[in-house]
Amino acid sequence: MIKILNHLKILYQILGGIFDQNKVQDKISKLEEETLKKDFWKDGNKSKKIVREKNFLESIFNFHQNTSKDLNNLKDLNNLALEENDIDTLEDCSKKIIKILNEIKIYEIKCFLSGENDNLDIYVEIHAGAGGTESQDWAEMLRRMYLKWFDKRKFKYHMISEHKGEEAGIKSSTLKVSGDNLYGLMKKESGVHRLVRISPFDSGARRHTSFASIWVYPCVDDSIDIILDEKDLRIDTYRSSGAGGQHVNTTDSAVRITHLPSKIVVQCQNERSQHKNKETCYRMLKARLYEHELQKREEKNKSQVDSKKDIGWGHQIRSYVLQPYRLVKDLRYNIENTNPDKVLNGDIDEFIEGAIFGKKN
Repeated sequence: MIKILNHLKILYQILGGIFDQNKVQDKISKLEEETLKKDFWKDGNKSKKIVREKNFLESIFNFHQNTSKDLNNLKDLNNLALEENDIDTLEDCSKKIIKILNEIKIYEIKCFLSGENDNLDIYVEIHAGAGGTESQDWAEMLRRMYLKWFDKRKFKYHMISEHKGEEAGIKSSTLKVSGDNLYGLMKKESGVHRLVRISPFDSGARRHTSFASIWVYPCVDDSIDIILDEKDLRIDTYRSSGAGGQHVNTTDSAVRITHLPSKIVVQCQNERSQHKNKETCYRMLKARLYEHELQKREEKNKSQVDSKKDIGWGHQIRSYVLQPYRLVKDLRYNIENTNPDKVLNGDIDEFIEGAIFGKKN
């Protein structure tokens, strides 16, 4: 019971210091007044933002009201069961406590993911570091881990580009992923991921360290106006090396665009049409430039850019050690898991949530 009350306290603090029902109700009322104005729907982007904020505050307020009522009832029932030593009722209370605790956890995350861009879909880039086949195999293992997590969350995704390794794995891969609050959930996965294992490609069965980088950025919508100057772009076409049929592999349908001032490179090869691939590249480039500006605004751009420049020692955010011991550790938040097989099969919620809350064990 104490643990639940502590979580509720955190929830109230997130909503603006000590939870003030009147303050939240006033905010909802003001937003409601905005929606009733004649010209409310004239500015589609502004109206969507207001409706989203109103719905969010209403859901949090209603959850607070209902949960407080349930907790009071549960507390009374629990005390009565203790007096009468009613084991069955105590066990039932315990189950309800766990259920409420899980619901509070979901709403805690929603509160943390209420930023301007947290609700956007994402692009995910995966790049192998130096080390040839070892790092390329590790990059593919990382992609598989995230795909399994996306499947678990029922997020939709599709491949935009892929460059396979000569022997195994991938040199790079780009995915577009759609779902609720994806950028908020995934943005702190950007960085270098390190693997230590006995190499399956080494006949001497020696231990190897491999690196791969993850880069997550939001899919910008039409409300965000990014202007691209043609003189700042270098557009290259090339023959696709991925799946897609004979036509894709025998024509220069794949497109790569380099933004010269920022050195940002995007590429797409999943469509048969060069024109469609170019359109996708433009959207990705706008998203990358927007994310680049966000990082500069938050004074975090330097560390992000450095982590992309050097996919190796000193820049990793997480280590996955399979030999000589077994441990996955997030080096920023000291979150650890001694079952790397489970993590690599997509069980990464504790790392995602730990990064959102900024927790350090």
